[in-house]
Amino acid sequence: MNNSLVFTFLGLDRPGLVERLADIVADHQGNWLESRMTQLAGQFAGIARVTVPASEVDELSNALLSLNIEGLTINIQPGQAPAAGAKPKLCKLHILGNDRPGIVREVSRALKQQQINVVEMSSNITSAPMSGDALFEAHVSAEMPQGCNFDELEESLDTIAEQLSVDIVLS
Repeated sequence: MNNSLVFTFLGLDRPGLVERLADIVADHQGNWLESRMTQLAGQFAGIARVTVPASEVDELSNALLSLNIEGLTINIQPGQAPAAGAKPKLCKLHILGNDRPGIVREVSRALKQQQINVVEMSSNITSAPMSGDALFEAHVSAEMPQGCNFDELEESLDTIAEQLSVDIVLS
Protein backbone atom coordinates (compact mmCIF):
# COMPACT_ATOMS: atom_id res chain seq x y z
CA MET A 1 0.00 0.00 0.00
CA ASN A 2 1.28 3.46 -0.90
CA ASN A 3 1.13 6.44 1.41
CA SER A 4 0.82 10.04 0.28
CA LEU A 5 3.24 12.59 1.71
CA VAL A 6 3.30 16.33 1.21
CA PHE A 7 6.56 18.14 1.87
CA THR A 8 7.66 21.73 1.67
CA PHE A 9 11.19 22.97 1.22
CA LEU A 10 12.94 26.31 1.38
CA GLY A 11 16.59 27.21 0.90
CA LEU A 12 19.08 29.26 -1.05
CA ASP A 13 18.54 28.74 -4.75
CA ARG A 14 21.20 26.67 -6.50
CA PRO A 15 21.49 24.34 -9.49
CA GLY A 16 20.57 20.73 -8.77
CA LEU A 17 18.20 21.38 -5.87
CA VAL A 18 15.17 19.80 -7.52
CA GLU A 19 17.28 16.89 -8.77
CA ARG A 20 18.52 16.27 -5.20
CA LEU A 21 14.95 16.07 -3.91
CA ALA A 22 13.79 13.90 -6.83
CA ASP A 23 16.73 11.52 -6.31
CA ILE A 24 15.79 11.03 -2.66
CA VAL A 25 12.15 10.35 -3.55
CA ALA A 26 13.15 7.87 -6.29
CA ASP A 27 15.73 6.17 -4.02
CA HIS A 28 12.86 5.30 -1.68
CA GLN A 29 10.59 3.94 -4.44
CA GLY A 30 8.53 7.10 -4.33
CA ASN A 31 6.50 8.60 -7.12
CA TRP A 32 6.50 12.39 -7.57
CA LEU A 33 2.86 13.30 -8.28
CA GLU A 34 2.57 17.07 -8.24
CA SER A 35 4.45 20.14 -7.11
CA ARG A 36 4.68 23.91 -7.17
CA MET A 37 8.07 25.63 -6.94
CA THR A 38 9.41 29.12 -7.35
CA GLN A 39 12.41 31.34 -6.76
CA LEU A 40 11.82 34.46 -4.68
CA ALA A 41 14.56 36.86 -3.54
CA GLY A 42 17.33 34.28 -3.98
CA GLN A 43 15.43 31.58 -2.11
CA PHE A 44 13.89 28.53 -3.75
CA ALA A 45 10.67 27.27 -2.22
CA GLY A 46 8.31 24.50 -3.10
CA ILE A 47 5.67 22.05 -2.11
CA ALA A 48 5.41 18.54 -3.50
CA ARG A 49 3.12 15.55 -3.13
CA VAL A 50 4.62 12.10 -3.49
CA THR A 51 3.47 8.57 -2.89
CA VAL A 52 5.75 6.01 -1.32
CA PRO A 53 5.32 2.41 -0.13
CA ALA A 54 4.29 2.31 3.54
CA SER A 55 7.54 0.49 4.35
CA GLU A 56 9.54 3.48 3.02
CA VAL A 57 7.70 6.38 4.70
CA ASP A 58 10.05 6.72 7.67
CA GLU A 59 13.18 6.25 5.59
CA LEU A 60 12.07 8.80 3.00
CA SER A 61 11.09 11.26 5.71
CA ASN A 62 14.48 10.88 7.43
CA ALA A 63 16.34 11.29 4.13
CA LEU A 64 14.43 14.47 3.29
CA LEU A 65 14.92 15.88 6.79
CA SER A 66 18.65 15.20 6.53
CA LEU A 67 18.74 17.96 3.90
CA ASN A 68 18.44 20.44 6.76
CA ILE A 69 22.21 20.18 7.21
CA GLU A 70 22.57 21.23 3.54
CA GLY A 71 20.67 24.47 4.25
CA LEU A 72 17.17 23.37 3.29
CA THR A 73 14.23 23.69 5.63
CA ILE A 74 11.96 20.69 5.12
CA ASN A 75 8.49 20.06 6.55
CA ILE A 76 6.67 16.77 5.91
CA GLN A 77 3.00 15.99 6.46
CA PRO A 78 0.86 12.98 5.54
CA GLY A 79 -1.35 13.60 2.52
CA GLN A 80 -5.09 13.36 2.96
CA ALA A 81 -7.58 11.75 0.63
CA PRO A 82 -10.00 14.21 -0.98
CA ALA A 83 -13.26 14.59 0.94
CA ALA A 84 -16.19 12.62 -0.44
CA GLY A 85 -19.30 14.45 -1.51
CA ALA A 86 -20.27 17.16 -3.93
CA LYS A 87 -17.35 18.77 -5.68
CA PRO A 88 -17.18 22.50 -4.93
CA LYS A 89 -17.56 24.98 -7.77
CA LEU A 90 -14.32 26.70 -8.77
CA CYS A 91 -14.06 30.43 -9.24
CA LYS A 92 -11.14 32.49 -10.46
CA LEU A 93 -10.08 36.00 -9.60
CA HIS A 94 -7.69 38.30 -11.41
CA ILE A 95 -6.52 41.32 -9.41
CA LEU A 96 -4.56 44.18 -10.95
CA GLY A 97 -3.81 47.65 -9.65
CA ASN A 98 -1.27 49.99 -8.15
CA ASP A 99 0.65 48.18 -5.45
CA ARG A 100 -0.28 49.02 -1.88
CA PRO A 101 -0.50 47.22 1.46
CA GLY A 102 -3.72 45.37 2.24
CA ILE A 103 -4.83 44.04 -1.14
CA VAL A 104 -4.31 40.35 -0.29
CA ARG A 105 -5.72 40.84 3.23
CA GLU A 106 -8.94 42.47 2.04
CA VAL A 107 -9.61 40.05 -0.82
CA SER A 108 -8.86 36.98 1.32
CA ARG A 109 -11.12 38.35 4.08
CA ALA A 110 -13.99 38.68 1.60
CA LEU A 111 -13.43 35.10 0.44
CA LYS A 112 -13.34 33.80 4.02
CA GLN A 113 -16.61 35.56 4.86
CA GLN A 114 -18.26 33.44 2.15
CA GLN A 115 -16.39 30.29 3.32
CA ILE A 116 -14.53 30.24 0.01
CA ASN A 117 -11.29 28.25 0.11
CA VAL A 118 -8.25 29.51 -1.81
CA VAL A 119 -6.67 26.51 -3.56
CA GLU A 120 -4.03 28.34 -5.56
CA MET A 121 -2.70 31.87 -5.70
CA SER A 122 0.16 33.52 -7.51
CA SER A 123 1.08 37.17 -7.28
CA ASN A 124 3.84 39.48 -8.40
CA ILE A 125 4.82 43.08 -8.82
CA THR A 126 5.35 44.47 -12.31
CA SER A 127 5.89 47.96 -13.69
CA ALA A 128 3.11 49.98 -15.24
CA PRO A 129 3.83 50.43 -18.97
CA MET A 130 3.78 54.22 -19.12
CA SER A 131 4.60 55.43 -15.61
CA GLY A 132 6.79 52.62 -14.33
CA ASP A 133 4.78 52.59 -11.07
CA ALA A 134 4.60 49.29 -9.21
CA LEU A 135 1.57 47.20 -10.21
CA PHE A 136 0.29 44.36 -8.08
CA GLU A 137 -1.14 41.41 -10.02
CA ALA A 138 -2.62 38.21 -8.62
CA HIS A 139 -4.38 35.15 -9.97
CA VAL A 140 -6.51 33.18 -7.51
CA SER A 141 -8.34 29.88 -7.89
CA ALA A 142 -10.82 29.13 -5.13
CA GLU A 143 -13.52 26.62 -4.21
CA MET A 144 -16.99 27.98 -3.57
CA PRO A 145 -19.11 25.91 -1.17
CA GLN A 146 -22.64 24.82 -2.01
CA GLY A 147 -25.04 27.71 -1.48
CA CYS A 148 -22.40 30.40 -1.80
CA ASN A 149 -23.97 33.66 -2.89
CA PHE A 150 -22.03 34.63 -6.04
CA ASP A 151 -23.77 38.02 -6.31
CA GLU A 152 -22.90 38.89 -2.71
CA LEU A 153 -19.27 37.90 -3.31
CA GLU A 154 -19.13 39.98 -6.47
CA GLU A 155 -20.60 42.98 -4.62
CA SER A 156 -18.08 42.58 -1.79
CA LEU A 157 -15.16 42.38 -4.24
CA ASP A 158 -16.47 45.43 -6.16
CA THR A 159 -16.45 47.41 -2.90
CA ILE A 160 -12.87 46.34 -2.19
CA ALA A 161 -11.80 47.16 -5.74
CA GLU A 162 -13.25 50.64 -5.40
CA GLN A 163 -11.70 51.25 -1.96
CA LEU A 164 -8.23 50.07 -3.03
CA SER A 165 -8.35 51.36 -6.61
CA VAL A 166 -7.69 47.94 -8.15
CA ASP A 167 -9.48 45.86 -10.77
CA ILE A 168 -10.88 42.54 -9.57
CA VAL A 169 -12.36 40.25 -12.20
CA LEU A 170 -14.36 37.30 -10.86
CA SER A 171 -15.20 34.38 -13.11
